[in-house]
Amino acid sequence: MQNPSDPSEVDLDVNLSNTPAAAPGAASNAASSAAPQSSGGPAEKATAPALTDASNRRAGLIYAVSAYGLWGVLPLYFLTLVPAGPWEVVALRILFSLVFCAILIAVTRAWKPFVAVVKQPRILFTMGLAGLFIYANWQTYVIATLTGHVVEAALGYFINPIVTIFLGVLLLKERLRVSQWLAVGISILAVVVLTIGYGRLPWISLVLAFSFGFYGLIKKRVGGSVDAVSGLALETVWLAPVAIVQLVIVGLTTGITFGNVSIWHTLLLIASGVITAVPLLFFASAARRLPLVWMGFIQYVAPIIQFAVGVAILHEAMPLERWVGFGLVWVALVILSVDAIVATKRQRK
Repeated sequence: MQNPSDPSEVDLDVNLSNTPAAAPGAASNAASSAAPQSSGGPAEKATAPALTDASNRRAGLIYAVSAYGLWGVLPLYFLTLVPAGPWEVVALRILFSLVFCAILIAVTRAWKPFVAVVKQPRILFTMGLAGLFIYANWQTYVIATLTGHVVEAALGYFINPIVTIFLGVLLLKERLRVSQWLAVGISILAVVVLTIGYGRLPWISLVLAFSFGFYGLIKKRVGGSVDAVSGLALETVWLAPVAIVQLVIVGLTTGITFGNVSIWHTLLLIASGVITAVPLLFFASAARRLPLVWMGFIQYVAPIIQFAVGVAILHEAMPLERWVGFGLVWVALVILSVDAIVATKRQRK
């Protein structure tokens, strides 16, 4: 799942047209341009920025909840693709995501920013590295979904913010506050408890958390140089040969289901490209409009929904030790959330 829940990815941008309405705050700009012109007195000048800000945040909330809500129900979507196996699903997801991005770039006439990125070798190869990490994330997530480990996958996205902090310390030499160290320590304890509960290391959760953690760090280094559509297009361009090889191997072994089951099954597989790109675009639009703290809270919508799907709908087992492990993770996340609120208030003062 390409689930950019990491706040480090807020530098994503989407240019959906060449008109001024596509700039950040397009919703409020369009609304204000449609309103009747007034004399622009002092009272109006004072309230207009506040109204614009409120409109931006309202739109941002809608985009954010839509993005994370779609990511939350992805397990149910992937289950509709059976009898396609996880290797075929991910290969087709890559190829149809590339097709969708190409169509979107063509329709919105956004070739210039895409070509500009391609002409920069450092960014081009950086996006290739990002593609490897998101491939590991997608493949692991689909394997988890189709083999009855949705709850374990949800755990990966719960601990992702903590893993991101941990990677920041190791790779970026960032300094943590005491509360952040406490959250990291509790999370490590949670992994130990869950390892005992599962009888093995929860590798699905760890691969998802670390692959997306590294993906977020790479996207952070790229900064505002790559918009969301161009970024996904470049990542899938790099992964296209992998997807083709994967499909060849599937065809020679278990057999390809695409086009051989039903029309609806084929259409659902084709739609995997749209399902991949649309939440990312929603996320990018939300990230431009909402503060980091807000995005940090809303990111938990996806794993909460995934957890509910795994337990309530798919009836995956949740013995006591797993509840204890998840409980420790949730305590760590509460500590991180409170720390983020306090730190934000201090910065404002």
